[in-house]
Amino acid sequence: MGESSIGTEAGGGGLARRWWALIAICCGTFMLLVDVTIVQVALPSIQRELHASFTNLQWVIDAYALSLSALILTCGTLADLLGRKRVFIAGLGLFTLASLLCGLSGSSTLLIAARGLQGFGGAAMFATSLALIAQEFQGPERGTAIAAWGATVGGAVAVGPLVGGALTDAFGWQWIFFVNIPIGVATIAISLARMVNVRDPGAERLDWAGLITFSGALFLLIFGLLRGTDEGWGSALIVSALGGSVVLLAAFLVVESRQERPMFDLSLFSNRAFCGVSLATFAIGAGMFAMFVYLTLYLQNVLGYSPLQGGLCLLPATVLTFIVPLITRRLSGRVAPGILLGVGLGLTALGLALMHGLSTSSRWTALLAGLLLSGMGIGLANPAIANIALGVVPPERSGMASGISNTFRIGGLATGVAALGAVFQHRLTVSLKGSLGAADPAVLAKAVASGGTRAAAGVAHGQKAVVSASLHAFLSGLNEILLIGAAVVAVGALAAFTLVRARDFYRRALPESPPAPAPETARV
Repeated sequence: MGESSIGTEAGGGGLARRWWALIAICCGTFMLLVDVTIVQVALPSIQRELHASFTNLQWVIDAYALSLSALILTCGTLADLLGRKRVFIAGLGLFTLASLLCGLSGSSTLLIAARGLQGFGGAAMFATSLALIAQEFQGPERGTAIAAWGATVGGAVAVGPLVGGALTDAFGWQWIFFVNIPIGVATIAISLARMVNVRDPGAERLDWAGLITFSGALFLLIFGLLRGTDEGWGSALIVSALGGSVVLLAAFLVVESRQERPMFDLSLFSNRAFCGVSLATFAIGAGMFAMFVYLTLYLQNVLGYSPLQGGLCLLPATVLTFIVPLITRRLSGRVAPGILLGVGLGLTALGLALMHGLSTSSRWTALLAGLLLSGMGIGLANPAIANIALGVVPPERSGMASGISNTFRIGGLATGVAALGAVFQHRLTVSLKGSLGAADPAVLAKAVASGGTRAAAGVAHGQKAVVSASLHAFLSGLNEILLIGAAVVAVGALAAFTLVRARDFYRRALPESPPAPAPETARV
């Protein structure tokens, strides 16, 4: 297959090559997204086996989300420079290697480091997936390919907790990572044989200043939120971290405003609708997706369910995120996307609010109504987010818009896990101090946050009063962050209703098959 073969292949061979490439793209996307949710149900098992602290458990999620969100836009630029196939395969290789290292980790520190490396590989795959589809498919085929990719995204969210629970129960938490290895190797083989490498002839050097200031600001923000309770919110370390985050964020805005080809195009935010969808995307990541971590801890560490049972309890929400877009796909042409997004986030916020009010006598069914509403809301919101983010910008800026949207989504998850965890742990400490009168309940609070009442019984040597106080404290913290999550998502709904307007959408007719950049090489 020569350099000019892309877009000119005919016959069964060409069709087969394109669809094999799509299989590889979907496999890579599935792996990187399922590793956001699959890990959540394994956190209690990881805590017990690696003796991880509550902050370490948060870092297991956030190390991945942090590197993923910080590097998506940079990897997109790198793909323009070197070619999408090369960057995609490099990301696959790094992700597969990091998965092996995750499974072999004998301490929480090594696991966190490997998760960060995994996020780097995931960013390379995420940044190139839609661009690879765009270069391989035109016309009606492109719509079919994007629909398959979208179903893969929804499926990853839906099955992650269930697969994670089944693997953890049957083989141990390590296998939620080991399972990526054969899939990753097979996907690399398909990609090498079936993809072509296309790059942007007009691409320039990497935006190093933007990368350093943005990733530095995000890291310091997450670090400050995760360590604030332990170090003290007024300590020099935390004040410096949060202050440094603000300074680097300001520097990032200055740097990007002066770049000829910035990795983060600030001019897109002059569109009200793009601002609205970005706020909504961040809100659903911070308020809802981050909440699954704490719901998992409740199901396993308080109610005593196994990882598989915990995954099954979350199915009412996760399955609906996959099914609802399929059922309601015709609504996108009849109802304004801003209305769909606002309604979706409104339902999600209501679902979180309905989960509030858990008591010592509650079982998992107390979450059921809220999970159902939240799943419906997410299912409505996800397609609307994509339609708005791409519909309010010119076609030539769609890649940038998609990258920014993904950055807000994953960045919201990372920030939400850290911020909700800080509130949760603080509430635990205050509640335990009020119940037990302890001068410094921090040690017990940390144990309860990461290990629930089982850990409390171990620390207190089975004292019933301490275990009872720990249960009340855990529920108090969870109820509080459920309300906070509902409020955050409600703000996102308000942004969607008020900022996303029909007149802000880009209306120029698009060509059926926009010209693709000249391919650099078909095989590397």
